Amino acid sequence: MPLYEYRCEACGQPEEKLESMSAPDTHACPVCGKPDGMKRQVSVSAFALTGGGWYKGAASAPTPAAAEAPKSGHGCAAGGCGCPLAG
Repeated sequence: MPLYEYRCEACGQPEEKLESMSAPDTHACPVCGKPDGMKRQVSVSAFALTGGGWYKGAASAPTPAAAEAPKSGHGCAAGGCGCPLAG
């Protein structure tokens, strides 16, 4: 459930409520009692998409840190097998 911010148009009282997305945009102010005084405010979302995911529309190249990451073990349990690649 999203957290909505409200402010009374009559007295300025702020309020936060956890409500379903289908909740009405207005309700009575708990301080001054004005019917439909509390109006839902537009606020910044805590949800942010970052990185090179599906939402950008195309696959992105690996980051430089990921491209330079050392490769170890060569598939042989971290080099404990004695193969020429270990080590």
